[in-house]
Amino acid sequence: MLVIWRFIDGNRAHEKQSAALVSGLVQCLGADALDCRVIDCGAVRISLWGGLPAALQSLPRPDFIIGAGHRTHWPVLRARRLCGGRSVVIMQPSLPLSWFDFVIAPEHDRPPALENVILTQGALAEPLPELPLEADRGLLLFGGPSRHFHWDAAKVAAVSERLLQQPLKWVLADSRRTPEGTLEQYVGSGAELVPWQQSSPGWLAEQMARAGHIWITGDSVSMVFEALQSRAQIGVIAQPSRRPRNKIRGAMQRLLDQGLVTEQVEAMSMDASTADARSSREPFNQQISCARALLRRCGIKTIEEHRYG
Repeated sequence: MLVIWRFIDGNRAHEKQSAALVSGLVQCLGADALDCRVIDCGAVRISLWGGLPAALQSLPRPDFIIGAGHRTHWPVLRARRLCGGRSVVIMQPSLPLSWFDFVIAPEHDRPPALENVILTQGALAEPLPELPLEADRGLLLFGGPSRHFHWDAAKVAAVSERLLQQPLKWVLADSRRTPEGTLEQYVGSGAELVPWQQSSPGWLAEQMARAGHIWITGDSVSMVFEALQSRAQIGVIAQPSRRPRNKIRGAMQRLLDQGLVTEQVEAMSMDASTADARSSREPFNQQISCARALLRRCGIKTIEEHRYG
C-alpha cells in the first residue's frame, strides 16, 4: 500500500484537487494518505535546508508527496529531500517545473511538454457520493463576476426563467461571488432556494449526485468540472469574457465541443416522465486517469493490472 503525504494550505479549492488525486490513487492501488498542514511545518516559504519538522518526524516515509498551491511547494520539496518519495504538485507551479518529480497541470495553462508533466482537462474533482439519481430533479447554480468573466444578469435571468418552466423539481443556489439579490428574484417560483451561507459541508456534492439535470453559470468552471463527476446532463449559461484570449473560456469550449455540456436549453430533454436512467452520463472520473498516468510513469502497477497481468 502506498503512503502519501498531502500538504494542505487551508485553501479549499486547492485541497479539493489534491484530495481528488489521492482518491484516484486509493482506487487504483490503495493508499494510506496523511495530511500535513503547511502551518505545522515551519515558515510558509520554507527553505530546503534544516531538519525535518516535528510534525512529520513520526510519520511513515512517503511514496508520494503531494501539494496544490504555492504555499505547499517549498514544504513538498523539503520533505522530498529529507524523506525520499516522489514530489507531485497540482497546477503549474511558480517554481521551475524540473524541481518536482511530477507536475499535474491543466492543459489550458499550456505547460511545456516535459516528461514530468501530466496534463488534465480543467481542475481535478473528487468523486461524488453514491446516491440514487433522481431524473426529475434539477440543480441551478449561480456564480458571479470574476477576473475572467463579466456578469450578464439579463442573460442569467432569461435562461433561468426558461429552465424553471421545465417539469423538474428545481433547487437554486448562489455563491460568495453572486451579485446581491440574484437568488431573491426567484422567491415564489416554486423552486427551493438555498443561499450559500445556509448550505452545510457536503450539501453541494449530495445535490450534484442526486440531480438529473445541472445548470451552472459559465464563470464557474471549477463547479462545472465538479458537476462532471455526476451522472446528470449538464448545461452552462455562458457569460461574457473580459478579454479576447480567455483560457478558461477555451477550456469550457472544449467541453462543449466534446458534447459533455451544452449551452442550449432546447438541446436537453427534461421530461423526467420519459427519462431513461440508462442514458445518464458516466462520471468524468479524471482523478482516476490522472492517478493511472502517475503510477504508470513510476513503473507501478495498479490493482487492475496486477489482477489481469
